[in-house]
Order: sequence, then C-alpha cells, then structure tokens
Amino acid sequence: MRHTALLAGLVLMTAACGGTTRSDVQQQQSSAPATAASSAAANPNAPLKQGLKIAFLPKQVNNPYFTIADNGGIEAAKEFGGEGKEVGPSEASASSQVSYINTLIQQEQDAIVISANDPNAVVPALKQARAAGIKVVSYDSDTAPEGRDVFVNQASPEDLGRTEVQLLAEQIGHKGKIAILSATPNATNQNTWIEFMKDELKKPEYKDMELVKVAYGNDDDQKSFTETQGLLRSYPDLAGIISPTTVGIAAAARYLSDSPYKGKVKLTGLGTPNQLRKFVKDGTIDAFELWNPADLGYLASYAGAALASGQITGAEGEKFKAGKLGEYTIGAKGEVLLGKPTVFNKDNIDDFDF
Repeated sequence: MRHTALLAGLVLMTAACGGTTRSDVQQQQSSAPATAASSAAANPNAPLKQGLKIAFLPKQVNNPYFTIADNGGIEAAKEFGGEGKEVGPSEASASSQVSYINTLIQQEQDAIVISANDPNAVVPALKQARAAGIKVVSYDSDTAPEGRDVFVNQASPEDLGRTEVQLLAEQIGHKGKIAILSATPNATNQNTWIEFMKDELKKPEYKDMELVKVAYGNDDDQKSFTETQGLLRSYPDLAGIISPTTVGIAAAARYLSDSPYKGKVKLTGLGTPNQLRKFVKDGTIDAFELWNPADLGYLASYAGAALASGQITGAEGEKFKAGKLGEYTIGAKGEVLLGKPTVFNKDNIDDFDF
C-alpha cells in the first residue's frame, strides 16, 4: 500500500505516546525525507480516479472566506466522485496547521489543499505527506515551493496589490495619509500584495499619498477592530485604509460605520459581497474587490484530483480540466492562476451572493 511504511511508524509512535504531541511532530518532521515524491510522468488522458479523498486545511476554520472556498472544493469533489472535507485550527498561528497535516497523513488522504499561515513552518510536515504519496495543493496563501506540487493562486499578486491602491486613490482624490490593515505578519499572500502596493505608491500620481503604517489584525475579528481603532487614534487625519483580508475589512467597516469617521475615512480591500453588503449600502465602503472564493476552492479541488490521478505532475505547461471552470495551464513555479479580481460597489453588489 502507498502509505504502509510511513503509517506503520506513525502508528507505533502514536501507540507509545497515547496521542500526537508537539514532540511527536518535531520528531516526525526531522525524519522526513528532504525531497518530494512526485517524479512520475504526467498522463493527460488519464481519467480522474473515483473515490479520491481531498482534505482542505485553511488558515483557520470558521472564517467565512474559507468556509465559502472549501465548500466550493467539496462541491467539486462530489462532481468527480470524490470525498471532500475541511479541517483546521481555530487560530491562524504559524505552526497551528502542522498537527492537522500529520493526522491527514495517517488518514491516507489522496490530496491536501492548504492555505499556509506561514510559508515555511508547514514544509517539513508537507514533505512527509508528499513522501507518503499524498499530493499537496496550496491555495490562497502559498507554502515554500518544496512543500507543494501546485499553487492555485486567486489572481496575479501584482494585479491585487496595485488595484487595491488604485481603488483607494480614486476614493481619496490621490491625496492624504493611508494605512494598511493586514492579516498575520507572516502571511505570504498579504505580504506579497503589500510589496506591490508599496511599489505602486512610488508612481508620480501618488506623490501626495503617504503610507503611514501597516497594522496586523492576525485575521482575528476583535484584534482587527482594535487595530482600526488604534490607527484612527494615532492618525486622526487618516484618509483611507486598505485591508487585504476578509476578516480585517469587515472588522474595520464595523468600527468605521459606528464612528465619526464613517464616510470620511475611505476603506477598501478584499471582502465578500455578503459580508460587506450593508456597509456598501450605508456608505461606509465605496468599493472593494475579490475573486470568487468558491471558484478558488473548486479549482484547487480539481487540481488535487488531477495530481492524484496522474493527469499532471505540477510541471509548467501541463493542462487539466476543472469542471465548469474549463481548462487551466500550469505556469512557472507550479502556479495556476484563477483569474482577475472583480470590483464590487453599490451598483453591482446585489448581483452576487457569496
């Protein structure tokens, strides 16, 4: 069996210790092979296997964004005759996902679809999963490349970073102090977007805009709310906030909507229409953007199935079909791009329900 040798070791360890502990995880990580397992040639004509087990491991469970994305992936798994599920930590800390990866190895999942809280902390455990024959797809927030087979990216990081600055600049007349309310300090995707935001701000048309602070709400509702309060206390003349996280923008909108800053301090970033609809309609938010998270999970699920079925190996140029979304091609560094983000405002927000 594919996982027999590794599983035997894990079972012995679990039996001896009466459960998985942090020490167990560290020992397993240190003994994990240094190289990943996928070396077979791709067969683009191979049918998707039936009964595939696809596990979604988001940054944190009970996060509306990941609930939508993972349900999209679970729907896809049903379409191709597989079984999907979501597991994960309730807090988005750097190493919180490691013990879940370990459990998924023991369960002999066919594919793990992960949004990494930290690009490096999960790599040793993911290497162990790949050595056991489990395919790894990162989505939303990438791991270091050696930790996965394919990264399903929601949109071009450059497009996301630059368009968020452009959206806010339009709302504040290209003038004034601005701040960023991000997720965790180690979040790969947010940090990449922020670098492109900073680069966009170097252009002449933004010479009268000043980025005064990058705050971190850790994708926690209350902390994001408190950080927004702190930004306005420190910079009462703030013109606008960009929050490239669905948790952060919702918390910031809630604070602004009940404050004297409503309509004066512009807020944009990444959120879902259902989450922000009332804030768009009451004038707290003019416009924000996002891709369809259900499509992101759906595509990641099909990518995992294509890998587990041998259709693709993760090499650049390989193609696979993702149900209703059509055909996708793997790009450089094993990246698959979902598409461009959509801008939501009062004129179109009622056209979307997610």
